[in-house]
Amino acid sequence: MKNRLYFTSNHPKAQAHALKAIQKEQKEIGYYTLPDQDITPILEYAEKIPDSVESIAIIGIGGSSLGAKAIYEFVKPVNDLKRRLYLFESTDPIDINATLKEIDLGKTHFIVISKSGTTVETFAIYKYVYSLHPDTSSYTFVTDPDSPLDKYAQEINANVLYVPQNVGGRFSVLSPVGLFPLVLCGIDIGTLLAGAQRVKESFFEQGYMQEPLLKKAVFYAKHHAQYNINCIFAYSESLKYFCEWYVQLWGESLGKHQRHSAFHVGLTPIGLIGPKDQHSFLQLLTDGTRDKSITFIKIENFEEGMIIPDISLPHLESLDILNSISFDTLINMQCDSVIESLEQEGDIPIDSITLPKVDAYTIGSLIYYYELLTSLVAELMDVNAYDQPGVENGKIILKKKLQKTKC
Repeated sequence: MKNRLYFTSNHPKAQAHALKAIQKEQKEIGYYTLPDQDITPILEYAEKIPDSVESIAIIGIGGSSLGAKAIYEFVKPVNDLKRRLYLFESTDPIDINATLKEIDLGKTHFIVISKSGTTVETFAIYKYVYSLHPDTSSYTFVTDPDSPLDKYAQEINANVLYVPQNVGGRFSVLSPVGLFPLVLCGIDIGTLLAGAQRVKESFFEQGYMQEPLLKKAVFYAKHHAQYNINCIFAYSESLKYFCEWYVQLWGESLGKHQRHSAFHVGLTPIGLIGPKDQHSFLQLLTDGTRDKSITFIKIENFEEGMIIPDISLPHLESLDILNSISFDTLINMQCDSVIESLEQEGDIPIDSITLPKVDAYTIGSLIYYYELLTSLVAELMDVNAYDQPGVENGKIILKKKLQKTKC
């Protein structure tokens, strides 16, 4: 994984401050240690799931589902996976019904994930599914110790996995929240964690990843008022759901009141997929308001070997320049051409991340890279990356409305 910055950021004092701050918070924030965890209990429990199970279904929302979905969808196209993953992550009745039609309830293992143990959306869906299939052996629950969900699971003698201490939902994909459904699908979670571990070592042990991460974080924080929109422009359809995960991570972690002032701050996340979004959003990036920074993500080797045939078409001879070019080469040339065009504008902050290939190691690296970047930017913007007070009031209002329906 390589990160190249096309903008200048030289603030050694701010970089040193950010590094010291997250070195210190490693003692309190749990996600930093997830690459080092012993996954033996997860692997042993996964072996107990019967071979007759054909599908895995997550019932969860936000941080309970987006990370596993991002990793699964990244590696699925290039792997012959053991089981298919389904997600119940919306109270949209059409979506729920459509997903239920795709699975055989008797051959599905359901993973109900709620860190708090009281997520309204999750339990609305769980109650419905459970009413159709009340076999408790078909469910595993993932939650905090002693949560209401933990107590419920103990009451019905169901299996429970726990979210590690001080790991927030949107930072939990490398915990049992993501690892258990992924290993059941046949994804090598050891390799996934090894990719995250590589980035961790490269950053905290003065490796190649530290300087670009720190410079990038400082630039985003120091210019957050001007460049208040951050775009990922990923040149692979396999990264579509990674972009969704990033939107939650970035938005919920950075959109806050500052700790030591009354100011509202944040960086609005946007996920784009190339080359198709070249034909829509690129116009805005090029000629629109200068309020956006852009990270391009490309894959060095797709390992597909598909070549555009050496065919000349009547009246389309000008397109013979495509002949005998591999699709790997074409999509990366498209990405590089857009980078070059935006760099020529001179006032658009750009950087690029090059991933070596599509596999579990690579996505593990990218996940951990973005978690680190989020923590660094939050520290420099003077916000708490790990709470979400802005969403709590909506939950309170919803529960009051639900209570009124019972009166």
